[in-house]
Amino acid sequence: MEEGGLSLHGFSGRLAEQLVHFHAMRLRDSLFLWVGDRAHLGNLAVAMCTPRDSIPASTLLFGDASDSTSSSLAQRLASKTKKQIFVSYNIQNTDSSFILLVENRIKEEMAAFPDKF
Repeated sequence: MEEGGLSLHGFSGRLAEQLVHFHAMRLRDSLFLWVGDRAHLGNLAVAMCTPRDSIPASTLLFGDASDSTSSSLAQRLASKTKKQIFVSYNIQNTDSSFILLVENRIKEEMAAFPDKF
């Protein structure tokens, strides 16, 4: 679906024996990315590049402040895309090797469908 700069894109992947779903909503100058294994929105973080720092600024908009998964994933994706990135990571597995699989799956999809991101 694409209308006025808005693009919706859904994809999935089996990562370490777990089915993970992804939904990307590309807006004019930003990207909203939902990652989960079931329909749930438990947190939301945002990150964006700033002219003063090489690491994108990020903050958790809502959710458990002790879980930095959404914020750190948003930072890495903002650094890659140079866009404002909203991320909602809704999987209990927050192991760093699993999150790397998630991030690599996102990057594969970005490479295959750059117009969706």
